[in-house]
Amino acid sequence: MSELTGGCLCGAIRYTASGEPAHHALCHCSDCRRSAGATFVGWALFPKERVTISGEPVDYESSPGTHRQFCGRCGTGLFFLSDAVFPGQIDIQSATLDDPDLLPPQASIQMDDAPAWIDDVASLPRFARFPG
Repeated sequence: MSELTGGCLCGAIRYTASGEPAHHALCHCSDCRRSAGATFVGWALFPKERVTISGEPVDYESSPGTHRQFCGRCGTGLFFLSDAVFPGQIDIQSATLDDPDLLPPQASIQMDDAPAWIDDVASLPRFARFPG
């Protein structure tokens, strides 16, 4: 994989990440769930020097030294930075990739925080669009 592109819902922020990520994990921690308003959040970790960002994301320090960045216009969550956890690296929310099929997840993490029903999701009825 040479280059991944993505951005926010409204297009105000775009990014390019080159090379392979260190990991692509689905995080179930309560901070990620609350920040995204989702059951889990996919994160692809890249060295900062391999990521180019156009536009100005809003920065929120969710805990000391931990920064979550998002689009100030449409609210799309985009980046996670923490020198204590991932020095010199940036985690990109993989749902914002232009083609998320290019980067399948490799693991689910923070499963102790996941809702108890998460293991049953695969057995739910599936519909291509809204059910009729």
